Amino acid sequence: MNFQDLVLSLGKLQIRKKNATKIAPFVALAILFTLIPFYYPNKLSQFLSTSLGRPLRDKVSQKKEYLTSREEQQEKIIISSSEKDEKSLQTNLTKSDSYQAINDSTKKCDLFSGEWVPNPEGPYYTNMTCFQIQEHQNCMKYGRPDTGFLKWKWKPDDCELPIFDPRQFLELVRDKSLAFVGDSVARNHMQSLICLLSRVVYPVDVSNTTDLENKRWEYSDYNFNMSMFWSPYLVRAEKSDPNNIYQPFNLYLNEPDESWTTKIQSFDYVIISAGHWFFRPTMFYLNHSLIGCLFCSQANVSQLTSNFSYQKAFQTAFRAINSLENYKGVTFLRTFAPSHFEDGVWDKGGDCVRTVPFKRNEKVLDEYNLDFYKIQLQELEIAQKEGENRGLKFRLFDATQAMLLRADGHPSKYGHWQNPNVTVRKDCVHWCLPGPIDVWNDFLLQLLKREVTDP
Repeated sequence: MNFQDLVLSLGKLQIRKKNATKIAPFVALAILFTLIPFYYPNKLSQFLSTSLGRPLRDKVSQKKEYLTSREEQQEKIIISSSEKDEKSLQTNLTKSDSYQAINDSTKKCDLFSGEWVPNPEGPYYTNMTCFQIQEHQNCMKYGRPDTGFLKWKWKPDDCELPIFDPRQFLELVRDKSLAFVGDSVARNHMQSLICLLSRVVYPVDVSNTTDLENKRWEYSDYNFNMSMFWSPYLVRAEKSDPNNIYQPFNLYLNEPDESWTTKIQSFDYVIISAGHWFFRPTMFYLNHSLIGCLFCSQANVSQLTSNFSYQKAFQTAFRAINSLENYKGVTFLRTFAPSHFEDGVWDKGGDCVRTVPFKRNEKVLDEYNLDFYKIQLQELEIAQKEGENRGLKFRLFDATQAMLLRADGHPSKYGHWQNPNVTVRKDCVHWCLPGPIDVWNDFLLQLLKREVTDP
């Protein structure tokens, strides 16, 4: 809406004496709209955003198709409002009909659309009360000077998200089992849950290994256990150099990773996630044949993208779950949590030094973040449809929008002791504990409650 045109049109009203009493309100209105944008431009902008933002989002929600490039987005959706409305629209590009279907937000509050608000009561544990904080996530131990990043909570747009209640959670999962499948961020999530539950009880480590990649914890008083299955690619992967994880991996994109697919059949809940490993050098195989690579130097091998391998991996993982004969659990897809490197990429001096969250219109999904997010939504919708015949449940666990705004929550340089003579890359991928990742378990508790009350 162009308010200058409105003011001009009102100014052209022909005021005559005999109609003075009738026209007087229009004159006042014209003066009002003239003065407001002059003295209070921000207020006018807020009015524009409030008035026009929701219709624009409604138009986006009617878009069924998923866009495959930023150019196609610009062709298919026309934005003709303020820059603020444009950013709001881009942020919600993927809130399509398919998103609404897999999130089932027509029946319940959409937990995943909202903003961070102050929470003076946080945090709910510390590095002194929880033994499961890994060194590289122990920001308080290694001298992070600010604590403001601990004082926020997620506020959904249309409801309240209760702070995690450990006793309620433990009662809810009594006689149940929970598996995390993915990479170190999945492990980060599980460790956050252990820390939040430590206010009530500590689990017993009943793992068959001493490494951190595959762990099993038991809460015997509740007959509840949780496990971590290390699978950063979700599909079968082999190191090309057994002693160097930075050398290209061989990915067999249509072969499930049996290290987890053969072990989850007895679990009640499984949380699947993956992301950051897909940007490493990799060799892609289909049906045991090399079909391409990412960041490889072989001249005779086709250069493919991380999007290609990411989509294939989720296709294979979900199909594997749908093919399990005895699996009756609920599968949650936790969506991609973006990293926040600024002033350089991860190996070129990039860092994350912010101390407060972004506001929702200050940050939008772009480039690979948006692509990965769309791929996950697409593959989840397909898995849901394929699982319907067997009564299998696939649910959306959308961490992307909330974590996109939390550039302040990464360890950065506070995952180790500082040494001016040693250059160490900053960590803008994992999350401080305690920290914003704890909201994932606020989400998890509500999602599990929904499974109990409306299975």
